[in-house]
Amino acid sequence: MKIRKLPLLLSSFGLISLPSSATNADWQVSQTDFGGTGLMQTPTARMADEGEFNIGVSVNDDYHHYMVSLQLMSWLETTIRYTRVPDLDFSNDPEYSGDNLYTDKGIDFKIRLLEESYWLPETSIGVRDFGGTGLFDAEYLAATKRFGNVDFTLGLGWGYLGQSGNTTNPFCKFSDEYCSRPTDFKGTGGSVDFERWFKGPASLFGGIEYQTPYEPLRLKVEYDGNNYSQDFPVTRGGKSMTQHTPWNFGMNYRLGDWGDAKLSYQRGDTLTLGFNIYTNFNDMKAIWRDEPKAELRPSNKDSDWRQVAEQIDSNAGYEQNTVSKQGDTLVVTGEQVKYRDRNEALDRTAAILTNNSDDSIDKFVVIETKNGMPLTETIIDRDTYIAAATHMSTEAKVEDAFSTKEVTSKTNAALASTKQRWDYGVDPVLKQSIGAPEAFYLYSIGLNAKSNYWLTDNVELAGSVYFNLTDNYDKFNYVEYSPHVRNYATPRVRTMFRAYVHDNPVRLNRLQLTWFEQPTESVYTQAYGGYLESMFAGVGGEVLYRPLNANWAVGADVNLVSQRDPDSWFGVFSEDYFFYDEAACNQPIPQCQAYVLSQGTTGHVTGYYMPQWQFLDSTLFKVSAGKFLGGDVGARVDFSKQFKSGVIVGAYATLTDLTAEEYGEGSYNKGFYVSIPMDIMTVKPSTSRTQLAWEPITRDGGQMLRKKYHLFYRTDARSQWSQRPNSVE
Repeated sequence: MKIRKLPLLLSSFGLISLPSSATNADWQVSQTDFGGTGLMQTPTARMADEGEFNIGVSVNDDYHHYMVSLQLMSWLETTIRYTRVPDLDFSNDPEYSGDNLYTDKGIDFKIRLLEESYWLPETSIGVRDFGGTGLFDAEYLAATKRFGNVDFTLGLGWGYLGQSGNTTNPFCKFSDEYCSRPTDFKGTGGSVDFERWFKGPASLFGGIEYQTPYEPLRLKVEYDGNNYSQDFPVTRGGKSMTQHTPWNFGMNYRLGDWGDAKLSYQRGDTLTLGFNIYTNFNDMKAIWRDEPKAELRPSNKDSDWRQVAEQIDSNAGYEQNTVSKQGDTLVVTGEQVKYRDRNEALDRTAAILTNNSDDSIDKFVVIETKNGMPLTETIIDRDTYIAAATHMSTEAKVEDAFSTKEVTSKTNAALASTKQRWDYGVDPVLKQSIGAPEAFYLYSIGLNAKSNYWLTDNVELAGSVYFNLTDNYDKFNYVEYSPHVRNYATPRVRTMFRAYVHDNPVRLNRLQLTWFEQPTESVYTQAYGGYLESMFAGVGGEVLYRPLNANWAVGADVNLVSQRDPDSWFGVFSEDYFFYDEAACNQPIPQCQAYVLSQGTTGHVTGYYMPQWQFLDSTLFKVSAGKFLGGDVGARVDFSKQFKSGVIVGAYATLTDLTAEEYGEGSYNKGFYVSIPMDIMTVKPSTSRTQLAWEPITRDGGQMLRKKYHLFYRTDARSQWSQRPNSVE
């Protein structure tokens, strides 16, 4: 296993969390972003290689910075940042947050405007603390140019980067509204304050980075645009952060192609230590111990088709397949469970069929199914395949012999029972929340024992029991008499999590009957009922329209649900259950109680779009509009990017008719996730994935039902995206 896989493996199991600004894989280029490395304070215009994923931490007496940064596109860098302030509590109310340190959450982004050329510097514009509390919000314009082993940066900053005001804000000359920066913030944190951008004092900043003759070592010096007079430890904690000098000095020592150790001296009196580990999602390659593809040896006789089917199962990955002869055609039907690269699976299947068929066979047909639903029909011309596979034509590729289309009624009628009836397994489970008021990191670790039985090829009975091994959700005080409980705008939805996990460590997680069906071409459906997830039971259904090889799809789901009783495996609330805080009931009802809704409806219309534009390569947009679990109405926007290794990184934001005050801290629902193909972490090819997800704040607004199946991902073979191939070595 290559060491550059290490951060991803640790992250996938939740062993490391959040942190930094990306550094270029080329040792001659690095970045000096705020807190990202913790080394210096000013940004550069540089971008890392696309797919660079960087996790880091930096510590000094004033701040503890934790960050994760991703070069999402060649022109776009994104960062999630958590900053903890020593000696300052999260709030003045110990019942609310105990002795948890104040934690600021923020999102940063940087966009490249110009790529470096012989004459022009790399030029970028950036925004920090986008959608945060505003404590570290800043905007900047930076230009960076390299001359040999020296990198020069010059920039102009506003907000946190421009606090010293060492130059005139150029926008102030065009409008007086840019001369001062508003001091108020929207909502309760999390809102985007566009009204503050590029306003108030501005400062010039700059820096020089020198790559020493000793390759692992880089030296840096910078001129800082912030004078630290308005930093949070100063304004709230009364701490002195006097800037003795605007010059900061630092050094970066590369530990290998996986990490850096960093040391800096800032403001003339502050020593900062930093550490980063990184990988690149585009460069990660699988190393498989796989059965070799069958050597092509065309035959002149029919074989035992049962043995052929077994060989296709093990070698080409079409599970529990059937092989039938229909005139001059061999038809294979099965579910692909081994290769994300469907061309690899088809190539292996064609080789096996070629070796086991006589000259009367002109073509092969491979029908890929999922949950008893036919997805695609690929026709393979036998002669074209043999010519390409045996290099009879130097320009021919085996893919030229493949032609995919809708499953025809003739071949569809030939579908046989392909489903393995019974299966079981145990999955590790990590639930987490980062930056909560009660504790910086809330977690639960457990095991999910699962089993499923297919009553028919498209009707499944599945269940799972969750065993909670360890957690610290006893700190999560969003319970009956918590000071949190002041909101009558939504019923208790996800804030009941502690009752389901910490208070009841062994419980029925899911027990569900699901029926899949394809009523007509390009239309797929599912209907389900039972205990749909850990918190909700009910019935529902989904329909998806997805044309073959299209870059779009549209679907809808509707559900009737009841909140499950956390103290019972099978019980649900039969009536609305209210939590009262009697001490606060001298005010109107919305100020003193919260409740659990016994029964309600939720559902959404969802559009899926995979852009074909080069600057948004391998991305997916999802927009879901409808009614959420709390009864609030609105829309969720989800954007994800898939890298060459198959790793998917995504983020979502949900805005509903709840006000920021009704929603609570964070102002609106948002979250992030990383979906990792199992075959880049194991030695065998697989179509399975694992997902690491987190929401910064657990609240009740904008919450969706956590369905077992989503038809868009069940039908991925229709226009392959989430299971696209990766590189193998």
